[in-house]
Amino acid sequence: MIIADTDVLIDFLHGRGPQVEQVEFELRNAFLGTTAITAFELEAGALTPRHQAAIDDLLGAVAVLPLSRDAARRAGEIHRKLKAAGHGLPMADCLIAAICLTENATLLTRNRKHFERVDGLRLSVGAT
Repeated sequence: MIIADTDVLIDFLHGRGPQVEQVEFELRNAFLGTTAITAFELEAGALTPRHQAAIDDLLGAVAVLPLSRDAARRAGEIHRKLKAAGHGLPMADCLIAAICLTENATLLTRNRKHFERVDGLRLSVGAT
């Protein structure tokens, strides 16, 4: 499964960005999902009824993976490890990475700088 990060889905909703075609392909083939964390981030950014409708349509078309207890534990480990190494990662990114690792999924993101620090996380990365 391909898990789309927030940046990729925002680009898709605006019809621009290097991964719009890949998102469209993954949607057509039912391989695309996202996380509850990304769903929250999208919902928080819905400033108009038109934005909300587009987000509702998108999130209705993909699997939205929850934050399980195992993923929460793994996110804590990621956060502690990176912080100890002096490479902190925003909490939301730790949660997204942990959900991907727990689900054995590949993360589709433009944010290589953050996510390449997470051991074992498979990335499908566009231009940054």
